[in-house]
Amino acid sequence: MTLTPDGYIPRLIDPLIEERLRIAGAVCIEGPKHCGKTWASLNHANSAMMIGDSSGNFRNRRIVGMEVDRAFVGDTPHLIDEWQEIPSIWDATRSMVDSSTENGRFILTGSSTPKTKGVMHSGAGRISTIMMRTMSLFESGDSDGRVSLGSLFSGEFQQSLSTDEISLEKLISLTVRGGWPRQALLKDENAYKLTYDYLDAIVKDAVKADGKSRIQKKVEMVIRSMARNEGTLASDSKMMADMEEFEGSRIDERTFSEYRDVLDRMFMTANQPAFDPNYRSNVRVGKNPKRHLTDPALAAAALDMTPEKLLDDLDLFGFLFESMCERDLDVYARSLGGKLFHYHDHQNNEADAVIEMPDGRWGAFEIKLGMNQVDSGAAKLLELRSYMENKGVKRLPSVLAVICGKESSAYRRDDGVYVLPITSLRN
Repeated sequence: MTLTPDGYIPRLIDPLIEERLRIAGAVCIEGPKHCGKTWASLNHANSAMMIGDSSGNFRNRRIVGMEVDRAFVGDTPHLIDEWQEIPSIWDATRSMVDSSTENGRFILTGSSTPKTKGVMHSGAGRISTIMMRTMSLFESGDSDGRVSLGSLFSGEFQQSLSTDEISLEKLISLTVRGGWPRQALLKDENAYKLTYDYLDAIVKDAVKADGKSRIQKKVEMVIRSMARNEGTLASDSKMMADMEEFEGSRIDERTFSEYRDVLDRMFMTANQPAFDPNYRSNVRVGKNPKRHLTDPALAAAALDMTPEKLLDDLDLFGFLFESMCERDLDVYARSLGGKLFHYHDHQNNEADAVIEMPDGRWGAFEIKLGMNQVDSGAAKLLELRSYMENKGVKRLPSVLAVICGKESSAYRRDDGVYVLPITSLRN
């Protein structure tokens, strides 16, 4: 009997957790705070040790801090929630897994990754790590799921019937609300205001992370610079210059790198790596990623962009909307065993998103807010494929698709490019 909480909404990560529990001794679920890691883990656990529980003056954390073996007492699969608060749990888990041939014994969750000091072993081969994002629109019930991403790659796509077109105001609301379960399931037009509280908590956590003392104003500056460069290929130097221009304050490279590293380890970023169809290409390891905060709602809150303000700044909203779509594509791709990338070559051929499936097939996606932009998006994708054909690229895209906000049906154009409403997409 699992510990599934009342009211639990199934997540697309659930089958992946089940799979990893069958083949690994322990599973670690990582992701930003409040994205649903604990509830998803309880859905698969038969007992739990809640390290982060504040009751009894953090009684569990104090006890396990003195006797780490106490963390592992309980029926399997046994959940150890917020393990990073006592980093020695990681090495102890590895030892526990080594002591038995049984799989699926432990589930760890972590809202940050400690520095390597005090964590001696990587856990490779013993602990399988899964990344969890905030809720996609399909998980929150804001996509009807009529179009499966997997069906595009399997050749089983079926054109969907037209439905009522979604309003621009609704798209903005979905974007600034974010995918945290508490907010996403609230279905309240003011739910986005909770993101401001969440952002404030992130800043305070980053200020004191690792037992260090950082300058709160500089943490806020770094986050705002990331927000201003949301969905772009901005380098660290570009963001540092951005801070000087917009914040009127300079920050040195070492401090910027250290502060950004803290946010990375708190899973506050979710950058898109570069793609190249050549497996051995240095593009995969050498080109700038596309920059993202873990949810576009954070970028909106960091810039103090309310729904009303975004309605008057559709250029900025276009970047945030693209990021929301890429968040969803990442969730859907991961659930299918795939990965999300972006493409940008030296000839300025580009694709907003690339999904590579486990068997090597890949698809290129353009993301457009309005239906009037579909033709230009399709033209870019066709130009990219033609360029690769002329260059003799062997692995050509098997899927070309434009993901659209203001579209009411999914269909395949005569040129072979799919047009897909983000509010009808699923894994």
